[in-house]
Amino acid sequence: MNFTIHILGTASALPTTSRYPSAHIVDVRGRLFMIDCGEGAQIQIRKAGISFLRIEHICLSHIHGDHIFGIFGLLSTMGLLGRKSPLNIFAPPEFGPILKFFKTQFGEGLLFDINFTSLEMTEPELVYENRRTELLAFPLNHRVNTFGFLIREKVPQRNVKKDAIEKYDLSLSEIGTLKRGEDVVRENDDHGSLVIKNEDVTYYRYLPRSYAYCSDTAPLNELKDWVKGVDLLYHEATFPAEMQEMAEKTFHSTTLQAAQVAKDAAVKKLIVGHYSSRFPSVDFFLDEIQTIFPDVTLAHDGDVIEL
Repeated sequence: MNFTIHILGTASALPTTSRYPSAHIVDVRGRLFMIDCGEGAQIQIRKAGISFLRIEHICLSHIHGDHIFGIFGLLSTMGLLGRKSPLNIFAPPEFGPILKFFKTQFGEGLLFDINFTSLEMTEPELVYENRRTELLAFPLNHRVNTFGFLIREKVPQRNVKKDAIEKYDLSLSEIGTLKRGEDVVRENDDHGSLVIKNEDVTYYRYLPRSYAYCSDTAPLNELKDWVKGVDLLYHEATFPAEMQEMAEKTFHSTTLQAAQVAKDAAVKKLIVGHYSSRFPSVDFFLDEIQTIFPDVTLAHDGDVIEL
């Protein structure tokens, strides 16, 4: 029951010798979601040992080059590998003409359908779900139309404890009631009613996990509510605190602003990335962030995080 995040790139506008542009792969129980697809994403996918053909969904936060310049190559490679299964792409409406150009100029011979979902919401909306997982998108605060993503497991059905089934001689109907999260009430004329409390006799097989991706964005008041309580928040920290004026000008976030979102949203863990190329080392970012939110990790290309 894996929930794994592969960090493929942590650079902002300019790649460096140690940082590729933005790209993540999120593996939820063997189903692969890709978030952003910067230049060189294919190389990083190869290094991570991930199959191109297993990627089912691609989420593009916005139409800036450092987040999409890898998409043409990736789609072409999927075609060369003989992909036949459909691919879902979730992106701002501005991606529509780009995708049309790709299909017109480079799409000959593709054996798979590309299903494009245009993101135009003003608050979190469910854009995809399967039996166990949900994908939500929500707006961010950047110079162009930009969206964040939340991938989370659905709350599983409750299981009934075996000893409770024997103790109360539960019927199939009563077991079904308990699995739905309800109490069982047995009426008895002689002794009144018996209430079998759901919380006493059931349990969850697992607790649902969640991951939120927020890049690129300036501070946004609603964001703390939209990512409330997630297990892991990836938030851009393009600049250190001393460069707040530059962050405001470019609609990005500083270390302290990313930390404040994590604190206000009461997330379990924060990971930051999308670093400015001005800083060969961002180790000092950690000290700044931990003044507000202690449980933070600096993302590095090639990191693998298990939830």
